[in-house]
Amino acid sequence: MIIGVPKEIKNNENRVAVTPAGVKELIKHGHTVYVQETAGNGSGFSDSDYMAAGAKMLATIAEVYAIAEMIIKVKEPIAEEYPLVKKGQLVFTYFHFACERALTDAMMASGATCIAYETVRDRQGHLPLLIPMSEVAGRMSIQEGARFLERPQGGKGILLGGVPGVKPANVLVLGGGVVGSNAALMAAGLGADVTITDISLPVLRHLAQVMPKNVKTLFSSTHNIETELPDVDLVVGSVLIPGAKAPHLVSRSMLGLMKPGTVLVDVAIDQGGCFETSHPTTHSNPVYEVDGILHYAVANIPGAVPYTSTLALTNATLPYAIRLADKGWREACKNDPGLADGVNIVDGKITFKAVAEAFDLPYTPLEL
Repeated sequence: MIIGVPKEIKNNENRVAVTPAGVKELIKHGHTVYVQETAGNGSGFSDSDYMAAGAKMLATIAEVYAIAEMIIKVKEPIAEEYPLVKKGQLVFTYFHFACERALTDAMMASGATCIAYETVRDRQGHLPLLIPMSEVAGRMSIQEGARFLERPQGGKGILLGGVPGVKPANVLVLGGGVVGSNAALMAAGLGADVTITDISLPVLRHLAQVMPKNVKTLFSSTHNIETELPDVDLVVGSVLIPGAKAPHLVSRSMLGLMKPGTVLVDVAIDQGGCFETSHPTTHSNPVYEVDGILHYAVANIPGAVPYTSTLALTNATLPYAIRLADKGWREACKNDPGLADGVNIVDGKITFKAVAEAFDLPYTPLEL
């Protein structure tokens, strides 16, 4: 199969979809890999690294799309890429369709087959291609939250871990999944007082057993969240409904319960966000204020640490990319129902129910 790796062009997205080592593995399986020039620079991989691995280099993104049977990316195509996606092409990337109607319409119109990293499942029902970036984003949510709690950044001027004689910050983590548990661990490691919420009692029991002593668990309800908000300094929104829009757990009116300078970090912004007042931001302009509350809603948080993120992502995606290239997407999905769960759009039809429901569009089961 002819595989294309374009350079990411989303704002401050420095990751690349495949490392040179990953390219070498794909070529070992008999495939041809075209990489756009400078695609790996932001992650620390040079064109010469890719050429040494056997990749063929192309100067422009249009050339990569034109020649490739399968495109492997990190983030969803943006508007200027829409016309480049062609009928019958396989596009393998993070899509997050349910919060982006224009993207959904464009990919339906293209006639391409779109396999979304974020909805692929393994045999245990986990999301193996989402987990590595969720681990990065969860840990970085605390790193960024701590930074914006600094007074020069518009925060309360609170040190997350405090010092002897001065209490640490109060951190509220909404959602006990991969992002939330990594955020809680990072905040606890820095010495904060942490509360983590979830609607699953088994998840809360597990967290209570494995988390440090400065992490408390709390059942997630509107009442419990409202009770916590007056005393929090940093809130991390990390609730995920795979492939669907995230629920709004903090409404506009609830902002009034918090003190000015409180920081909200919305890791779920890719799926529409956990806070009613969230809208996507970028690494170049990451925060904005609503009613005195600072919102951080960068849609590609792991893009700020591209070397770590690219290695972690390739570790997870490469086995799936090899299977797709070796067998073609139909045969690969027939053999792996979890990979079939990743197929969101085929030849203009939505094959992932949550995406169809998000926009009240027709749903076509993949087997049809």
